[in-house]
Amino acid sequence: MSLHRKQKHPEYVEGCFGCKIGELELSVGAANSKGIPTAKAHDKELGSYYDAVRQGIEPISTKQKDINAAVRFSNESGKAFDANKLTV
Repeated sequence: MSLHRKQKHPEYVEGCFGCKIGELELSVGAANSKGIPTAKAHDKELGSYYDAVRQGIEPISTKQKDINAAVRFSNESGKAFDANKLTV
């Protein structure tokens, strides 16, 4: 039982904001199942991004697929990829 219900009213009251909040359940598992990266995966991506930047490569974003594409392009062309110099 939530603190709100212990202090205000023991039964659930429809439309009571405190009762609604008391019923919320949060879990990390739900976030992971929706494709949201974990902190560990995010840190790995940032590490890859900073490694590329140290080599003079500027990926389009910090997403691993963009980092890999920028590194691959740089290796194949012999010139560091720079997303800041792209024109649309």
